[in-house]
Amino acid sequence: MQRRDFLFAAAGTAIGAAATTPLWLGKARAANPVLGDYEQRLQTLGIELPDAPAPVATYTAWRKAGNLLFIAGQGPALIEGSPSFGTLGLDLDIEAGYAAARGAGLNVLAQLRQGCGGSLDRVVQCLQVTGYVNSADDFKDQPKVVNGASDLFVEVFGEAGKAARAAVGVNTLPFNVAVEVESVWEIVG
Repeated sequence: MQRRDFLFAAAGTAIGAAATTPLWLGKARAANPVLGDYEQRLQTLGIELPDAPAPVATYTAWRKAGNLLFIAGQGPALIEGSPSFGTLGLDLDIEAGYAAARGAGLNVLAQLRQGCGGSLDRVVQCLQVTGYVNSADDFKDQPKVVNGASDLFVEVFGEAGKAARAAVGVNTLPFNVAVEVESVWEIVG
């Protein structure tokens, strides 16, 4: 086989593969084989994401800069039977705060999906998570609360869901939500 014929044959194979796999995903998986089928993983885990909430003031829910996606602070998704409002150490215990942080993580993932053009399969990794916990003055277990969001991200993305993190106690949050989570993600394209 001549070099020219080989190149055309290789190009034909690449074109055939591109018909079944989006070009951006094929390139991303070649560069980073740990990229997963995160949308399928959500289904396997039985996790249904809420609709991405609209901003409630003058800001954008997410902003893309190069391959980074910045997700604005998200309160908990309103899930029946799950706490969303109140103060940790006063109205809520650690378990309730953990559930609220997981709910905030669900809203983060909904915004992330939207920022990725409708598919979490574009996620490379989570870089940073900051969790703000509505805390009574003597409450000191903010890291245990914010684990609700961090554990969710690891459930869905594996090691790519682990991030640098801060868990901060605050004396109030908008609308008296229990937890607010903001994050930065690396994505493909």
